Amino acid sequence: MILSNPVLISVVMMTALCLFRFNVLLSILVSALVAGVLSGNSMLDTMDTLIKGMQGNLKTALSYILLGAVAAAISRTNLTAYLIKIVSKALSQRKFVLLLSIAFISCFSQNLVPIHIAFIPILIPPLLVLFNRLKIDRRAVACALTFGLTTPYMVLPLGFGLIFQTIIKDSLAENGVIVELSEVTATMSLAVICMLVGLVLSVFVFYAKPREYKEAEIKKINFENLKMSRKEWGVLIGLVLTLALQLYTSNLPLAGLLGFVTMVILGGVEYKKIDDVFDDGLKLMGYIAFIMIVASGYAEVLKASGGIDSLVLTLMPFIQENALVAVFAMLFVGLVITMGIGTSFGTIPIIAALFCPLCLSLGFSNAAIIFIIGVAGALGDAGSVASETTLGVSAGLNADKQHDHIRDTCIPTFVFYNLPLLILGSVITILL
Repeated sequence: MILSNPVLISVVMMTALCLFRFNVLLSILVSALVAGVLSGNSMLDTMDTLIKGMQGNLKTALSYILLGAVAAAISRTNLTAYLIKIVSKALSQRKFVLLLSIAFISCFSQNLVPIHIAFIPILIPPLLVLFNRLKIDRRAVACALTFGLTTPYMVLPLGFGLIFQTIIKDSLAENGVIVELSEVTATMSLAVICMLVGLVLSVFVFYAKPREYKEAEIKKINFENLKMSRKEWGVLIGLVLTLALQLYTSNLPLAGLLGFVTMVILGGVEYKKIDDVFDDGLKLMGYIAFIMIVASGYAEVLKASGGIDSLVLTLMPFIQENALVAVFAMLFVGLVITMGIGTSFGTIPIIAALFCPLCLSLGFSNAAIIFIIGVAGALGDAGSVASETTLGVSAGLNADKQHDHIRDTCIPTFVFYNLPLLILGSVITILL
């Protein structure tokens, strides 16, 4: 019976615990034990399986940690502020151009300058006065920022995008679907369609009306006196090397390591402050990296339970006659899991273990499977109350205490990005 399936019970339990704000790591670990015990394995055997499975995401976790160190090094300089100063010259007093410029600038944070959300406290608070003068609805700004924080890692194999797409490729391989990274990139590029729909609707339609905010004193950054010193140049050269090496080798840990060492050699990172920089990098990315490691182990427990095959056989009669319904259901499950966990990167190994057998039994193409797993993983990053994406956006826009995390960030980004990905993503999958 489907309600007694150990995989189903475990996934529902994990998602529910996460949604109720129970610690994410503990939620995954407890749910893994439940899946193992319900499938007839002992707790000791289940834990052994989980630990062995954790090896699957070690490269990804190392990439995240090293990229976190690079991001921390960048944040300790004026480099990001200086680059923003240059780019901001293109910003106009016209609010729509300003919003699109913010979306464009935030795209850099996932690949070109892989600093993730750390640029938001630099860029956004000084602009709040301008937003108020132009009567810009900050919900539109939240949607513009979210577009830049999520779209690039889905579609570009650089920085965090390389991590995300590599996870997809490796997770598919572990579940019997062998694809190349280039195939993942080509297929996931279609997700841009869904994200652009959300951006246009939010910025130009639903949040285009003027909105009044109170004037408040905000800490400002003196952009006029910013200069490139040896420190900034050292970090910039190390950053360029990191970008070039990941393009040349497709090995992000190596690129991150050599880039960071270059920063140290050229004076971008002071030798005596290396420990502090790495500590900052671990605070920024370490927790997510460990979630991804544990999620890989959890996926291994689900596979070892034998419940996945049983679940597929049970569901087949209900979905085999309507592929669209099947795709929609899988994407929705991915949405719920990511909303709970708070990171799309940690969701991929779990849903790959669940969906790959189902997709194969339905006869889906490799491209369709890539798109299902990739979109199902990304769904929920926007809109999740626990996601770094939404938390970072709210932190910047709420510098003057006039922006609500739930009402003004989570709900708008959920509606305008998750719904297009869910609805249009289902249609696109069927066409692949």
